[in-house]
Amino acid sequence: MIKLVIILSKNLEIVKNKMSARQAESSGSDSDPRYANVDERKRKRMISNRDSARRSRMRKQKQMEDLVNEVSKLQNENNKLMQGIYVAQQRYMEMESANNVLRAQAVELTERLRSLNSVLQIVEDVSGLSVEIPEIPDPLFKPWAAPVFSTAYYDIC
Repeated sequence: MIKLVIILSKNLEIVKNKMSARQAESSGSDSDPRYANVDERKRKRMISNRDSARRSRMRKQKQMEDLVNEVSKLQNENNKLMQGIYVAQQRYMEMESANNVLRAQAVELTERLRSLNSVLQIVEDVSGLSVEIPEIPDPLFKPWAAPVFSTAYYDIC
């Protein structure tokens, strides 16, 4: 039993020595000049990493703000363009309506001119006078061509 106590006490001393050595290693870097440099570099690297992460977050934040501003600007521009398109469509519809009225009037006036030309033809046949009857342009083929009136028509009337 005494041998067992001696063995246990020796083992206890060995364990205590190992534990104290471990404690010295973990806390001894401050006192050990060999590890002071390593800890200082580690601390500087941690500080540098924190600063780098902060700058990275700030960059991402700025990029996000820039993108939000650009989206807002593009939405405003899109709204202006849509408003311009709407106004242009309204003007187009007004012009198309006015053109339809003018086309109807041109057809009506062409029919009246044909009617007057037929009267002139009858006057020419009855009176024996030579009357120049103007050619009637087809407004559907050449809407820009105005009818040419002869002065003989005005001389008779």
